[in-house]
Amino acid sequence: MGQDHLVGPDGPLRRFVEAHQLSSMILWGPAGTGKTTLARIIATAAGYATESLSAVTSGVKDVREALVRATERLGEHDQRTVLFIDEVHRFNKSQQDLLLPATETGQVVLIGATTENPYFEVNAALMSRSTLWRLRSLAASDLAVLVRRGLELRGAAITDEALEAVTSSADGDARVALTTLDTAIILARANGPDNNLVDVAHVAQARDGRLYHQSRDTHFDQISAFIKSVRGSDPDGALYWLVTMLEAGESPRFLARRLVILASEDIGLADPMGLVLADAAARTVEFIGLPEGRLTLAHATITLSLMPKSNSVTRALGAVTRAVQAGGGEVPDHLRGSNYRGAEEQGFGTGYQYPHDHPGGWVAQQYLPDSLVGSAFYDPTDFGRERALVEQWRATMGLDDRPKPAPTVE
Repeated sequence: MGQDHLVGPDGPLRRFVEAHQLSSMILWGPAGTGKTTLARIIATAAGYATESLSAVTSGVKDVREALVRATERLGEHDQRTVLFIDEVHRFNKSQQDLLLPATETGQVVLIGATTENPYFEVNAALMSRSTLWRLRSLAASDLAVLVRRGLELRGAAITDEALEAVTSSADGDARVALTTLDTAIILARANGPDNNLVDVAHVAQARDGRLYHQSRDTHFDQISAFIKSVRGSDPDGALYWLVTMLEAGESPRFLARRLVILASEDIGLADPMGLVLADAAARTVEFIGLPEGRLTLAHATITLSLMPKSNSVTRALGAVTRAVQAGGGEVPDHLRGSNYRGAEEQGFGTGYQYPHDHPGGWVAQQYLPDSLVGSAFYDPTDFGRERALVEQWRATMGLDDRPKPAPTVE
């Protein structure tokens, strides 16, 4: 289920499989998104044999033996082999180096799977010989299909409320959804072997209480209250709604993402470090998970609540978007690229003034299209650090005041 961007009708992996031509690749994505399953489907559908190893339990000897079998299979049966390595980032450098000549010569097609960013964890030489495909968390609709399949296999049924509880609490992880379902079925049958109906109480027990106890509407009301509390600089309210949602089983990654958005939308230039803090919190939550991640989320929530607020970035983005959608304008000739044949003859780049050649690193010069000259999209506030940034900017340009947006921008 899912991953239509890779295996849908026009997906690149589907095209490779249909052409029966595979190249080494690394599948990167969150747990429970189908990396291992997808690798097996790709290999089988393309007509390749499969050798599977886990980087957690396999050593150099296991890799060598798999490569020998692949060579024999190619020579004796003219069949190529996919060498699938789960958690490939766990291989040390020498183990990864062992794969280089095998992938280079086509002895095997490597498909590695990892939950970690491969740019940091996988040998650069191995990365250069592989294509990288990122898997996404599964949507609730995808998880619902998997849950129904699981129910059919187990001979059980589920209420609509319980189904929503399973898919909502799984956070896009199919393995979590199916494990929760299995546990809930066992709990339902504990009340009698013929009791095959899973209700929300069974799911709550299976999740150890980490479940949305509110309706979908209430859930969205609570995230709204959380964001508005941070925006309103009320750390007590923000912290209350944060803990309310965490206790209900809300995804910590979802909450962290909301804080990152808020840092640009509502704090913005009043304190540019807000985005740095929110991003650091999101990365930390991804790294350590729960329950320790609660402390990080509380840290970020309180700090962002205390920071000054400015929505000048949000307003500027909206004003520019309206201007662009209304037709915008062409790049002025002096700003056009001039490092190609014929550009100079057309006057492209002529008259451009390099700011660093002037005192203070600034020179008056037109940067907007001709049709928008005089328009001002960014309307600063006097809040927090934005005031100091704008004062410095105005002093550099010798301005006493900032022109207001022209009526044509509306």
